[in-house]
Amino acid sequence: MEEMKECCHKTKERSDKEYKDLVNRLNRIEGQVRGIKKMVESNTYCTDILIQVSAVNAALNSFNKVLLANHIRTCVAEDIKNGKEETIDELVVTLQKLMR
Repeated sequence: MEEMKECCHKTKERSDKEYKDLVNRLNRIEGQVRGIKKMVESNTYCTDILIQVSAVNAALNSFNKVLLANHIRTCVAEDIKNGKEETIDELVVTLQKLMR
């Protein structure tokens, strides 16, 4: 019989300011993506669409930088203070995925 593993659902309490900043960034990105869809639907020239896609990629990278910095300053720092060294391994794996 297979041993049942405990399920772990991590959550993060964010300040109102952090929450609003992240959601605002995502709303802008969502609007940019909708704009790209409209460009495709209206047969906009390829290079114009590619430039907008590049802008979305830059916005997502910026979002990741903000979220990663917040994660390191809060979750990672707190876990290290509490002796949870496995958080460092988790961070390394996350960074490797982000750098693909």
